[in-house]
Amino acid sequence: QVQLVESGGGLAQPGGSLRLSCVASGIIISFYEMGWQRQVPGKQRELVASITNSGSTNYADSVKGRFTISRDNAKNTVYLQMNSLKAEDTAVYYCNAVRRLSTHWGQGTQVTVSS
Repeated sequence: QVQLVESGGGLAQPGGSLRLSCVASGIIISFYEMGWQRQVPGKQRELVASITNSGSTNYADSVKGRFTISRDNAKNTVYLQMNSLKAEDTAVYYCNAVRRLSTHWGQGTQVTVSS
């Protein structure tokens, strides 16, 4: 059974930082493209960042220069370092793993940016 478990969400002040983690079980993430997406109520889920199994990264324009995605294949874990947080970063953040026609999702972690 595949599980992606996110952690690290919570409340942060504008300008602050959070680090999200996503630990995978049931798959070997080195074979997968990993990513983070986020969703706010009433809006579609949107890509935040992704990283291929070779380490190439892609970011939404809204987070470039502030967020960094990374992976530790030995720990079967992907991270999202979020700096200079803004109120508009408030959302539920989901981890996903993609390989060919297979996509797995985590349950999500809430990030709230507020003073």
